[in-house]
Amino acid sequence: MGQSLKTKYKPTNPDKYMGNPNNIICRSSWERRFCKECDTNPGVVKWASEEFSIPYVSPADGKVHRYYPDFLIEKSDGKRYIIEIKPDHQTKPPVKKSRVTKSYLYECATFEINKAKWKAASEFAKDNGIEFQIMTENQIFPEKHHTRKNYGTRGVSRNRRK
Repeated sequence: MGQSLKTKYKPTNPDKYMGNPNNIICRSSWERRFCKECDTNPGVVKWASEEFSIPYVSPADGKVHRYYPDFLIEKSDGKRYIIEIKPDHQTKPPVKKSRVTKSYLYECATFEINKAKWKAASEFAKDNGIEFQIMTENQIFPEKHHTRKNYGTRGVSRNRRK
């Protein structure tokens, strides 16, 4: 997902943040970009990042766990959204290969757990007058078509000066 990194985001509009504006954690470059969008977009009046949890039952062990959605935003029209940031390929079932590998089994388990989280988030959202959305690189970076192969080359010049 984006470049994997863990950084703190310092908002330019800390009054818009619902929570401690000194402790906004970004777990990827995509989340960091979305933080900046929430912080600087005048259409977003309030926002939070991983500030609340939703209980869900994990299909892996049948136990109740806590899911912390990536974002909660409130727009100027009063609509509220729970947003999860995921790479597009993680929003679809893994493609079965000719050989079943540990990697494939891990992707299947992760996808099933994510589906359980998203189902719980959808139900929570519906019960609370909020909309749940999963956003991928296609929404975060609409100006460029990304693939896993070419992601990260943005802004890098291929013609180096000697």
